Formats: sequence, structure tokens, C-alpha cells
Amino acid sequence: MHAGQGILMKKKRFINRELSWLEFNQRILELACDPDIPLLERLKFLCITSTNLDEFFMVRVGGLQILEAQGNRKPDPSGLTPTEQLDAIEHRVHEMVSLQQVCLQSLENLLHEEGVHRVRPDDLSQEQFDFVQHLFNSQVFPVLSPMAVPSTAEFPIIAGRSLYMGVRLKPAGKEGERHRFAIIPLGKQLGRLLAIPGLNGYSFIMLEDVVALYIDRFFSGETVAECAPFRITRNADLIVREDMASDLLSEMEAVLEARKNSDCIRLEIDNGASNSLTGFLQRSLRIQKEAIYRFVVPLDISGFMRLADLPGYKSLKNDPWPSQAAPQLEAGANIFDILRKQTVMLIHPYQTFEPVVRLVEQASADPDVVAIKQILYRTSRNSPIVAALIRAARSGKYVTAVVELKARFDEERNIEWAKELEKDGVQVIYGVKGLKTHAKVCMAVRREADGMHRYLHIGTGNYNEITALLYSDVSYMTCDDELGADASAFFNAITGYSQPQQFHRIAVAPIGLREQILDLIKAETERKKQGQKAFVNAKMNSLVDPDIIDALYDASIAGVKIRLNVRGICCLAPGIAGLSENISVISIVDRYLEHSRIFHFCNGGEEKVYISTADWMPRNLDKRVELLVPIDDQESKDRLIDMLNACFKDTASAWRLEMDGTFRRIQTSGRKRGFRSQEYLYGRASGMLQQARRKRRTTFEPHVPPSGSSIR
Repeated sequence: MHAGQGILMKKKRFINRELSWLEFNQRILELACDPDIPLLERLKFLCITSTNLDEFFMVRVGGLQILEAQGNRKPDPSGLTPTEQLDAIEHRVHEMVSLQQVCLQSLENLLHEEGVHRVRPDDLSQEQFDFVQHLFNSQVFPVLSPMAVPSTAEFPIIAGRSLYMGVRLKPAGKEGERHRFAIIPLGKQLGRLLAIPGLNGYSFIMLEDVVALYIDRFFSGETVAECAPFRITRNADLIVREDMASDLLSEMEAVLEARKNSDCIRLEIDNGASNSLTGFLQRSLRIQKEAIYRFVVPLDISGFMRLADLPGYKSLKNDPWPSQAAPQLEAGANIFDILRKQTVMLIHPYQTFEPVVRLVEQASADPDVVAIKQILYRTSRNSPIVAALIRAARSGKYVTAVVELKARFDEERNIEWAKELEKDGVQVIYGVKGLKTHAKVCMAVRREADGMHRYLHIGTGNYNEITALLYSDVSYMTCDDELGADASAFFNAITGYSQPQQFHRIAVAPIGLREQILDLIKAETERKKQGQKAFVNAKMNSLVDPDIIDALYDASIAGVKIRLNVRGICCLAPGIAGLSENISVISIVDRYLEHSRIFHFCNGGEEKVYISTADWMPRNLDKRVELLVPIDDQESKDRLIDMLNACFKDTASAWRLEMDGTFRRIQTSGRKRGFRSQEYLYGRASGMLQQARRKRRTTFEPHVPPSGSSIR
């Protein structure tokens, strides 16, 4: 399978953003087709590509369609107008969807050999048929209800990304009467993959196949001409007018409601559906023919994700890499005692996220902690961190939570958390007007014998203990006075009317972070022109910002060696003579989602290393509240530099970006024998813990009585 066919560029300097994102999804699809990866892990990657495409249509395609409808002809930095981008996207996505279907068919065949069987209605044994009949009568038929659709003008409002059965009924018998139509919402309560008895292994049947098998039962006295499953995608690129919003929470609830009836931008339908049924849906939903995607495999491939968690089948899954404890912060240790003595850096998920949760939980219970301040962007459904904040507020502590209501696709959950936190006495701030608050910082203020001390966690990822098992991120935990003072000033700026202050160490978007990044790049350029050593090493999720790309081009022209690890979108074109021949770009896609942002500059030999929540994109630098934090303690700097170098050495899970926008997989003598950065980082985390435990066993550590105590 190929990794893309090149990305159309009218201007050689920039790669189109949307097509670059699609190539990222293609790289994930490549993993789904990689025979060296365990079978259920391949299925998981395939499901991810399906979910990713859903969100791409909801946000990026939806936004471009709005621009096109407005008659916008302004080209993007790559030179493409909205219409040209939509045409290129349509071509690329149809190709990708075809590859997804071929991949799923291949995976299903391989899973069947391993004892995981999707049973089609025609293949049911008598025992299975009797079971399915009972299942339909007892669980499916009592729940589902068909909806008659007399005409396109009377088509009901249906939910995006939900499965429906489209039904065409034969005329009732009157001469000249046309076919009639109905739809059946399949919902999510019944489950999509229904387990049925089998001789060995795990057997299941799809819900839509069960409904199709007994479709006549829903239309007693009628003749069903055909039925076919379908689903739609709606535009989710709707924004709240904050300048008009007196109550942001209510306005966000209105936006969520509006999404339910926004324009339909994609129709997915079973390949067996007739032109009559497909045309009726197309007219009813008012979509173009090009926005129809036909499937010979079940719709919504992401629904197969449930199989990835089947108990057993260890040979079809990755070997477990349990998150390792940090040597300084093993379970039971008091966070405050440790952080008073040393700064701690964690690299997740190789090292456990538990100390971050423990910091908030211990702060909520510690009688000496007087205040907790925290930003919540995306949290888990049953977040222990939110529960700890509530307990802290109930116990009388001063608790402030900045809950970003505009975190896309997490708005509903964040609205619920905001209401719950407010109810329990937490001071809740709904982010900053006109911006998304994307920074990740938590501060506990503790009264101690020598005064107040601020304990900080600053991270590149969300306060979500579930995704912390899946995303590669960095946590920095410290009691540093200057960073603590910066954190206080930062919280005051975003929670009150305080003007942003001059920070000691950090930089904040949108009021200085872009400028600092540009200054750091330009400083490398000037040093190189003066004959000094200069380099830029950076790791991020996306590189889109034209100003930063131009600064990197200027640095490359001056001779600065630039190595970039960009997981997803990259609009910079490397390797162009006279422009970017000193720039190399890789993308690592492996079992964990690369999510950390790490920046490393030569700085005349006094190397500077930063972590950040901000990608190098206009939205991060201009429309969000983000943090850029210097890492000054040598041990942490060395670990981050080692992490960057490991990524650039990867020959097993890395792709290299070519100047035409395509990615070529970097493989030496086979994936299993190549250097795999994520495996290396996990080994480093395990080795650090083992070394620390061996050291403890060979070190005599006396028990010292606490100060002020007396022995009698």
C-alpha cells in the first residue's frame, strides 16, 4: 500500500494543510496494513482512521464548505482556494475509504482464522439462527421504531455519526403511486456487535444485519422492496459569538443543540442500496453526489474497536508495557516533601500519570494546603482530579478551576463538570473571552513553617488519566519560586481583569509565545551567519504557521541544521535547494500517540530546552492561551534531549517527509530489527526505576528523628 500520491501545491513554499492531515491519517492506515503488528492492534489503528475522518469532515470540510458557500476565493498559503481544496479532499478521501475497506476485509479474514468470526445472516447455523431470532424478539424489536418519511420535505432531523436503516416500501397498490420510504434509528443502546454462540472462539453478528433479517416485522401488511444501513456527518464547525454572549455556558449549550441540525456534509451508505433509495436520501439531506461514500463492508468501521478489547487473544495484541513508577515518586510518597527537595520530570505513558493525580488528591486532603488552582481542558468521564477539587472545596480550601467550555467535542462533558464544580463551591472560570485556554498547569499553595510555597505541575497533555495511558506527554513537577510566581501571575491574568505581566521564565500565547519562538529561531540564524554552531530540534503535533515556517526557511538558508519531528500536519516543504535543504522532517506513528511539544536550541552552546502546550499553528499562537516553559535543571534537560535524539534515530516507526508532501517510511532491514524510539523510551523508564531500586537496596539509610522530637 502506498503512503500518498503527493500533495498539490501551487506555491512551492507551503504544503496544503488539509491534504497534509489526510496523509497523517494515511500513515495510521499503513499501520493497520502492517503484517508485523499484532492483528487486533492493526484493527485498532483502522478504527482510529475512521474516527479521525469523522472529525476531519465535521470540522475541516465543514469549515471549507462554509467558505465556499460564502463565495470566498482567497487561497491558503499553498495557493489553493476553498473549492480547490474541497475537490482535492474529495478525490483523496474516496481513495482512502476504498483502502480502508480493503484493509477491513483482509483483517476480517485473518481474524476468522484466529477464531474471531463476524457471522453473516446467510451463514447462521440453526442454533445461531434460533438465538438471533430470540435476540430480535426480546431485545431489538421492542426498542426500535421506524419513522415514515412521506417526502423529502418531511425528512426528520437525524443525528450525525449514528447508524440508521433506510427502507423503501413498494406502492400500496394504487396505480401511479410511488415507492414510499422510512428510516429506523438503530441507536447506541443495543450495541453494534452482538455476541452469538459459536463452536469456538468469539462469534458476533452486526445489529444492522439482524434488523435487515427481520425488516418485514417492522412493516406489517407492507412489502419491503429494500433496506440498507446509512449514516451522515454534520458540520460541527460552529462557533459561539462570545462578544454577544452574556452567559457563555448557555451559549455553548445552544451551539451543541445547533450541531444536531447543521448541514449534512457526508452520506455513507451500504453499496447494495439502490439508486432510488440513495437518491431519496441525497435529495432529503441536500448533499452533492461527490459527498456520498458507498461501503461494501459495514459502515462506521470505528465500531469494530470493541473487538480490540476482547478478553484473551494475547497473541493478537501488543505485549504489555505497564507504566513505570518514577524513581523519586513511588506510590505512597508525600509529593510535597519530595518537590521541596527536587524537581521531577515524568515522560508518559512510559512513566505513570499517578503522581499528577496524587498531587491534586494530596493537596485536597492536606490541612496545610490553602488553595488549588487548575486548568481543565479535557478530562475523563469519572475524573479523580475533578473529584479531588470538589473535596478540597467542600473542606474549605480556596479552589479555582478554569474549565474550557470550548474544547471541541468535549464541550458537553465540560459543561457538566462546570456545573458540578460550581455546585460544590469551586470558583469556576469559563476560560478567556475570545480565546481557548489550552495551557495545562496546576498549582497548590501550601502554608509551611517558612511561609507559603507553590507546588506546580506543568504538562504538555490533558488532565486525563485515561488518555495518559495512550498519549506520549511530558509532566514537569516543581516547587521553583520563579515558576511559582509566574504561575500565580498567569492565573491572575486569566481569571480576573489583571493585565498580563512580565513573566520571569515562561512565555504565554497569544501575547508573547510566538515572538519568543521567532526570536529563538532568528538567534540561531544570526549565530550561524557569524560562523558559530547553530541548530534547532523540535517535536510537535503540527507545523502550519507561515511566519515560523519562513523563519525556519531563513535559518536553513543561513546553514542552520534543523530537525523536526511533526506527528501530523506539516506545511513546511523540506529538502528544497536554496530554501530548505538543511531541514529534515520526520513523523513517528506507533502504539502511543505522539503528543508532547519539545523545543531544543543550540543557543551558542548554552543549550535551551522548552516544553509547551502549543503547536506551531496560528490557532495555538494567536487564538489560544498556551504556555512555553523552559526546562533548566540539567537532568530533565538531558532526558528531553535524549528523547528528541531517540525520535530522530527511529528506523522502525518513522516516516520522512519529502518536498512534494508525501511521506516515505524509514526502514532499514525490517521493522522488527530497526531502532524503535517508543520501545527505547519504555526501556529507559524501566531501567531508571530498576536502577533506583537496586541503589536503595545497597544504601544504608538511617532513620532520623524529626526535628523537635525527644527520645525518652
